[in-house]
Amino acid sequence: MPAAAVAPGGAPAASEAPGRTPGGSLVMVLDSSGSMADDDGTGRTRMESARTAVGTVVDGLPDGYPTGLRVYGADRPRGCADTRLVQPVHRLDRAAVKRAVAAAEPRGDTPIGLSLRKAAEDLPRPAGGAIGTRTILLISDGEDNCGTPRPCEVAAELGRKGVGLRIDTVGFQVRGEARRQLECVAAAGNGRYYDAPDARSLVRQLQRASRLSADGYRFRGEPVEGAATDAGAPVLAPGQYLDTIGPGEKRYYAVDLDAVSTVDFSATAVPQPGAAVDTFDALRTSITYGSGSSCGTDTAHFLQREGATPLTSALARIPSERGTRLCDRAGRYLLVVERESKKGSDAARWPLELLYGVEAPLDGGVTPAGSRPRYGDGGKDAVPPAGDPRDVRGGTGFNDAEGIGPGVWRDRILPGQTLWYKVPAGWGQQVRYDVEFANEPTVERVGSTYSYGATQLFTPARSPLTGGGEFTPTTVYSGRPSAIRMGGVPVAWTNRYEYRSHVRPVHSAGDFYVSVTLGAGAADIAENPQIGVVLRVSVLGDELAGPEHNAPVAAKKVDKEGNSTSSADSGGTGGAGWTGIAAAAGAGAVVVVIAGLVFLRGRRGRAAQTTRGSA
Repeated sequence: MPAAAVAPGGAPAASEAPGRTPGGSLVMVLDSSGSMADDDGTGRTRMESARTAVGTVVDGLPDGYPTGLRVYGADRPRGCADTRLVQPVHRLDRAAVKRAVAAAEPRGDTPIGLSLRKAAEDLPRPAGGAIGTRTILLISDGEDNCGTPRPCEVAAELGRKGVGLRIDTVGFQVRGEARRQLECVAAAGNGRYYDAPDARSLVRQLQRASRLSADGYRFRGEPVEGAATDAGAPVLAPGQYLDTIGPGEKRYYAVDLDAVSTVDFSATAVPQPGAAVDTFDALRTSITYGSGSSCGTDTAHFLQREGATPLTSALARIPSERGTRLCDRAGRYLLVVERESKKGSDAARWPLELLYGVEAPLDGGVTPAGSRPRYGDGGKDAVPPAGDPRDVRGGTGFNDAEGIGPGVWRDRILPGQTLWYKVPAGWGQQVRYDVEFANEPTVERVGSTYSYGATQLFTPARSPLTGGGEFTPTTVYSGRPSAIRMGGVPVAWTNRYEYRSHVRPVHSAGDFYVSVTLGAGAADIAENPQIGVVLRVSVLGDELAGPEHNAPVAAKKVDKEGNSTSSADSGGTGGAGWTGIAAAAGAGAVVVVIAGLVFLRGRRGRAAQTTRGSA
């Protein structure tokens, strides 16, 4: 990758992500036991290095992000009740946190279990039913020596309560049983273990964990509670909704459909980034009619074990051209979401974003253009844009995805993070892009360590596209330059009658969404806290004025910089387009994420698998 395309790897500035943390909060729990007075190998004590690391962390957090500090072992030489909140979790006061950590002196025991329980009480509940990431960040150089309560059991208890709590652990120069205990706490607490063998890595890992919390997914939607059976399923109007789902659960929702409109339905589960998942843990959506007759099903898998990412499953009820099938009838239908989890996977309830939209048929007398099922000029061999990249900051999900257009864009990404962008494409146009992960200095490690990079392209209805055999949405990442090619077919109204999963969903113009993910395992590889990423984006083909046959080329609109903006309008002539869902979403937008990453740690994987029924 050219030097100009590699983003710097330092800590992000506090102003990079203003307003992205509704409902989120962080409390750091710092080991101040006697062993923290030991030399860390640099001539400084471990406590001195921890103070420096905590100061660097708070300098990099967003302004106002609720942050607090708890210490244990700092007040008396012995005692298993020695844990104290030295800085309450309030709007970030950097100077106050630094003063509090500077005053902590290593003295006593290591009551980790009790400190975790108290730390959960330190974190405020999100106001007004909001969903946000409430993070406990534990920094320790040893294991609990108090026995009860047992740290791993406390973490499991906390992890099962409510939604949005995670416990990340950082082991500072730990080995053996101490490391195993911290790994257990993180896994049971829906979080991630970060290893810090020296002072420099301690800074790096604390930066990653804290920013992953602060940059958590922004949820939007009207609260709804799906039924456990088809009886009593709440009736939904078109729009966006928020629910939760536990392991092995099904959630039922009812909708009243006419006989002519296309209905799009997606569900996005948002587990804590990096939480324990199995390759084939799944999120499944389905539409049924009458006495359980299936009108379609879709299943999305993680397809990697490095850690959880957002997962989206989506499908559509598309009336047939003749209107003679059972699922073409008007009446009450059920939208069903199911979560499948293997033993040992994250047991927490996951936030669930639902998007239900209705697309009206074309106006009478309008003949749609033919389907566009081939990639053509947008295939894998298309030449991507070149030139100097422009800086951009990706969003946390669909709701705040950063708008970009054709060109070269540069960003930075954390291990375990997913960044989001949106690219407008009109009738007859197709999105084609490359993602490049930067050449980064790596940490010293034993043996070969690999992670992965991944991308996903979503339609305006948030249906994930599979690549159709032309593209593979993942790549191995080891710190060396690595790239992915991805794209969709041209937008055509009649694509809805195609059977192929990479064509059928591309039937409406509007904003197409791009997600970019770096595997959580990259935290064991890269030396810099963040990794540079470059997107090379093309929108190919002339935008047509509508979905009809022989539609003229649309008149181009340009912004102040001369860039075309005409494809940002998701409407179209003839009454087609994504306008139905756009209007419904305005009152409380929603949804997200990534359907099926593909990587088994240390090996190349296949493309994300999706099983679609006939809708």
